[in-house]
Amino acid sequence: MQSTFAGVELGKRGIIAHQQALQTAGHNVSNASVEGYSRQRVEMGATDPLYFPQLNRENTPGQIGQGVDVQRIARTKDELLEGRIVAEDNQQGYWEARDKYILMLEQVYNEPGDSSVRNLMDKFWDSWQELSVRPSEIAARKAVLQRGQALAEGIQDRFSRLKGIRDSVEGDIQGTVKQVSDLVSGIAGLNEQISKSQALGDMPNDLLDRRDNLIGQLSSLVDITVSSRDPDEMVVASGGVRLVQGRLFEAPAMVVDPDNEGYSRVVWTDSGKDARFRGGKLAALLELRDIDARGEIQDLDMMTVNFTDMVNEIHRGGYDLSGANGRDFFVEYPFINNISGNYDRSGDGEYDSTYVFRITGANALTAKDQVGLRGSLTLPSAGGDVQVEYFPTDTVEDLMSRINLSGSEVTARLNSEGRLSLKGSPASDPRNPDFVIRGLSDSGQFLVGYAGILRKSGPDGAYTWEKADATRDLRENGVGFSVAPLSHPSGWIVVNPKLSADPGAVAAASGSSGISDGIGDGGAALAIAQLRTRPVMLGQASGFDAFFAAQTADIGLRGEEAAKSLDTAKLVMKDLKDLRESFSGVNIDEEMTNMITFQRGYAAIARFVNTFDEMLDTVINRMGV
Repeated sequence: MQSTFAGVELGKRGIIAHQQALQTAGHNVSNASVEGYSRQRVEMGATDPLYFPQLNRENTPGQIGQGVDVQRIARTKDELLEGRIVAEDNQQGYWEARDKYILMLEQVYNEPGDSSVRNLMDKFWDSWQELSVRPSEIAARKAVLQRGQALAEGIQDRFSRLKGIRDSVEGDIQGTVKQVSDLVSGIAGLNEQISKSQALGDMPNDLLDRRDNLIGQLSSLVDITVSSRDPDEMVVASGGVRLVQGRLFEAPAMVVDPDNEGYSRVVWTDSGKDARFRGGKLAALLELRDIDARGEIQDLDMMTVNFTDMVNEIHRGGYDLSGANGRDFFVEYPFINNISGNYDRSGDGEYDSTYVFRITGANALTAKDQVGLRGSLTLPSAGGDVQVEYFPTDTVEDLMSRINLSGSEVTARLNSEGRLSLKGSPASDPRNPDFVIRGLSDSGQFLVGYAGILRKSGPDGAYTWEKADATRDLRENGVGFSVAPLSHPSGWIVVNPKLSADPGAVAAASGSSGISDGIGDGGAALAIAQLRTRPVMLGQASGFDAFFAAQTADIGLRGEEAAKSLDTAKLVMKDLKDLRESFSGVNIDEEMTNMITFQRGYAAIARFVNTFDEMLDTVINRMGV
């Protein structure tokens, strides 16, 4: 039969249940302003009845209720919505990093401004134009030297600022990698605590919220996917590498990369393999350092090395006030002191490579002449060799344009003597050196008998940098070449100090056979001034003006893209977080209503216990003899 004191037990359960519900409401209100806190709810259910439908039971009319129990304290969470927030947080982290640093790159250009490199170069060209008109005056030569030095300092300043931004990104990468390591370690620690709590049958809601917060922070740094199929939550980075599974984790680390100017390379700690990310702040930083900032420096270097090479080429052929020639206007520093371009790339003490920047053919060509030949050129590029075909009806100009637009890391132009000049351009792969021609091959006769560069057609006559003394055949064929420049020409460009000491040594006159056309001639100065508008080919830009215009437009477009994409990502994230807040967030009015409900329920069940106590008192103490 049912116990006399069953009502007391029933009341106790009700009091405990409503007390826990009231405490949970208070916990919600206390954490209403905590970032990432999920509203908790006490789920109550009727206690198992006294009699189950079995044979050995008292003959009573129905089951006797035993009150209420707290089934669980659940947090309100939409897992699908959380997955979308993780994905979008990744996008926002990516564009925030890009917007910040692209803006810094934009500010370096200072266009249009009096101190911009483009403005300084315009003044440099103007000074040569003035010298061509007044070739006998020392004042005009001093103006050329002053403008040249100002331009050199402007280029050096731009290089220093771009290098500084790249170094800043490197520091940000190191800090972000450390942050990722700390987050995955923290998630693994929480996984262990959560697993132990769940094994005891508890619902560690606050620990789950803390883990979700860490996952949210991690998703803004690297692209991750989250799987909850197992009791231990698993976070997976792009490429299928497991960052966290249960209490085990693998964090990224940094090692010095000698192929990338000593900047760090991100690897996985356990395997040592390169860590590659497709989104998040870390992916954006690596892209900014190794593509954007490096690309801007390479473009500046390319402009500088071609600029100094062409100015020096004309200046060496010009004559100064004393009738002397052969001096460079800018100082050129070769990458190596070996005049043949030989270099020990493997570091074993023996020459194994040839570093050549420019190769100039032995034969003079005319841009408008048809080549009358058919064949295919093989030129190096980042993704492997590219083929550039030519046909009998192509002009020399057509073929040079095709080379320059082919995507290869070689550019072509006719120099002042009309000879074909092939130059190495910046290498996309950091493992390859900049401004080094890595290979040339021709299945026909254009580079052979026509331009006078290669000895013969086909693979047997090909030029390759992967051997020492590769310039021997060039010299024997009457081909001119120059050794690759020291790294980052934009960082060391300077006017020849011998000219600064003697302005009269600035060459302005033309001449031939070692004889000047006279101090009143300004042919050389005019030729240098005309470089401003000539198609000198700086990458895919036709000339200096086109180069600066394209460079400024490109960085501006990237900045606009980053700003718009960031605004879009922020709007999407705001909508998603507002939706999450409406579902999982704490509503103070709702909680106050619940508190009143639970308080009144508590008071009612307490009244029930008090009434039952009075009944028991009557039975026990007042029904005596």
